[in-house]
Amino acid sequence: MGIKVLLVAFIGFGGGITVGSGLVALITVLGIVPRLMQLSKTYRYIRGYELSIILGAVIGGWMNLRNSSVGFPAFFLIPIGLFTGIFIGMLAAALTEVLNVLPILAKRVGFGEKIIIILMAIVLGKISGSLFHWMYYINH
Repeated sequence: MGIKVLLVAFIGFGGGITVGSGLVALITVLGIVPRLMQLSKTYRYIRGYELSIILGAVIGGWMNLRNSSVGFPAFFLIPIGLFTGIFIGMLAAALTEVLNVLPILAKRVGFGEKIIIILMAIVLGKISGSLFHWMYYINH
């Protein structure tokens, strides 16, 4: 029984290292964090970015493995959700800008001069999809 547990632990650790390395490679190669700092003009908080990424991955992975949850009062959840949404939105914007997706899309579709329409469609689609998910799947 001890060998099986060690083997499963070794395979799980190896899989975690593989996935973690892929995530770090994606963030590093695409330059998402430096671009995010450039967009938000927060170069002086580089250590905070590094620490939040590392702690977020480690704590999130640990909580996922333990299948635990944190019971915060409702008034704490509003700013946590707000900051999480802002971070994910800025991360997606930085990734989109790094990959130059929007200019290529606008050129292919023929909306080069009306890129604001594409941006608003993306924003409104994300908002409505998130609200639908929250109201339908979370509250029922």
